[in-house]
Amino acid sequence: MAMNFRKHQPEEPEINLIPFIDVLLVVLIFLMLSTTYSKFTELQVVLPVADADKPRDNPREIIVSVSGEGRYAINRKTLEGRSVELLAAELAVAAAGANETVVIISADATAAHQSVVTVMDAARRAGLAKLTFATQAGQGR
Repeated sequence: MAMNFRKHQPEEPEINLIPFIDVLLVVLIFLMLSTTYSKFTELQVVLPVADADKPRDNPREIIVSVSGEGRYAINRKTLEGRSVELLAAELAVAAAGANETVVIISADATAAHQSVVTVMDAARRAGLAKLTFATQAGQGR
């Protein structure tokens, strides 16, 4: 009977990484699906600064009012027609050849989009490139 005097070597512990990788992939997929990418969906907008005390560079203004029914008034004078040609002619008369005139579009909230576009087109035809829109303070809706 031979005696075995060699030391019994313990087996090397084996770490199985496959379940660990599976759990990490599940967590990664969950984080990818639940994360909102607000950085990519936000628009970076720099708002202009208004200085109320600064004297106005453009003292000439033409106020074009647009009613909810699509009727026009230039400087409180109601126009009989609704065509872009008539509106352009009246804007040219109101501007009286001054290039620095600002057209202020004061449209009713229920006015059709086409009515406002017609005013913009008429101003372009009359050679008036400076447009702005009149609004009122919100009612906290």
